[in-house]
Amino acid sequence: MDRPAVISDRVTFNGTVTLLSLLVDGTLWWPEISQRSLKLDKEVLGFIADGPKIKLKTVVEVGDSCSCVAGSRAKLVRREVVFQPSSEELHKLWCHKLGDFIDSLGRPKKLFVFVNPFGGKKSGINIFNDEVKPLLQDSQIQFTLQETKHQLHAKEVVASLDVSKYDGIVCVSGDGILAEVVNGLLEREDWDSAIKTPLGVVPAGTGNGMVKSLLDSVGDPCAVANAVLAIIGGHKQPVDVATITQGETRFFSILMLAWGLVADIDIESEKYRWMGSSRIDFYALCRIICLRHYTGRVYFVPAPTFEAYGEPTSYPGISTSKGSISDQIDVEPVNLQRPSYQGPEVNLEDLSWRVINGPFISVWLHNVPWGAENTMAAPDAKFSDGYLDLIIMKDSPKLPLLSLMSKLENGDHVKSPYVTYLKVKAFVLEPGPRSKEREKEGIIDADGEVLARGKGSYQCEKKTLMAYDKLQIAVDQGLATFFTPV
Repeated sequence: MDRPAVISDRVTFNGTVTLLSLLVDGTLWWPEISQRSLKLDKEVLGFIADGPKIKLKTVVEVGDSCSCVAGSRAKLVRREVVFQPSSEELHKLWCHKLGDFIDSLGRPKKLFVFVNPFGGKKSGINIFNDEVKPLLQDSQIQFTLQETKHQLHAKEVVASLDVSKYDGIVCVSGDGILAEVVNGLLEREDWDSAIKTPLGVVPAGTGNGMVKSLLDSVGDPCAVANAVLAIIGGHKQPVDVATITQGETRFFSILMLAWGLVADIDIESEKYRWMGSSRIDFYALCRIICLRHYTGRVYFVPAPTFEAYGEPTSYPGISTSKGSISDQIDVEPVNLQRPSYQGPEVNLEDLSWRVINGPFISVWLHNVPWGAENTMAAPDAKFSDGYLDLIIMKDSPKLPLLSLMSKLENGDHVKSPYVTYLKVKAFVLEPGPRSKEREKEGIIDADGEVLARGKGSYQCEKKTLMAYDKLQIAVDQGLATFFTPV
């Protein structure tokens, strides 16, 4: 069957003269070579003219040599495909047609790239140089590289960056640098245009929850090459942004907020960092054996079909805590009076609020499915549905709790009778002290960073953005934009 072609030519390929066609759907097809074809949108990054030859920069899947192993996944490998058109005139035509088609794909041409040299295994620079940079160069994408020097450096850079010069901002890091970028964009006076800058993430941190969620949404592995190809492809996805407010301070979250068991494990396990990744499992066991319960309340506006959870109540109001006064943290807070993003335009007092009273083992809010590469915290979470997924554990015997925690890898923990799982539009957390140690309070963790440390908690002497007090969260649907695989 004839397939419509933009250009066909008898080219020299691997020392043999054979027919090559560029089809209207962007497929390069060698009809005389069995099963030989390349998709320009998915497999061809770019091309260069080298004398009479054309060199295609491609990326192809190479299967595991032990393909019999269940669950084995193909690896993406860079390859160069070279062919020589039959004449100088056709050489120019090939270059023109290939260039036109690739340009029509809407791929980014210039990116601003943050690399965190301190995150994860401290291999961010190596990941960029060895894996990210070659793919960007093959795609002829220009980039400006910025290594982060200290905490909040990315936020400081983004605050004054001329984003109009770039087609996107990329974070070769974990979720922390990404959160800094989002907060930096939303604190600008031109936040409404700045936040439309597409964001990309390449896994180089400890958690990597956002990039795992983006890649897993299409079944791709959470690998550097897959993440970079998602950015190069130029496809975009709106993502909800949650505004956490306390007094005159706010923090913009795109991943999650945790209080109780999950936050304690995430933050307190830092003391065992020398154990590597096993520190999380080890400390989770420690915390379950010596289980803490926290007093407090959670107020929420349920999504449709979740109205039966909790008890009806009125809007609980926002905390008047000063949060980030100068003796608590040495960065400027986001003041509500500044001409920055003001949060979602919704009258919270007019909404139908409900309340669940403690004590609690854990309270977890999630914007995307994955909290880390091995933690599917909220299996039903959507990128831009305008809701946060709320996961509550009020009480549980220790053995079922241990089993429950082991099911975080596939999201089956939400099926436990000891877990309450629902979607909410707005949320207020009123944290209290531990039930059996009233003189000790907890930790509130947002996007992998400590938002608040209560009295008697781990490293409570450290400065934090907010106080361990009531805080409010509201969601703005699809406010941010992310590069996505499709």
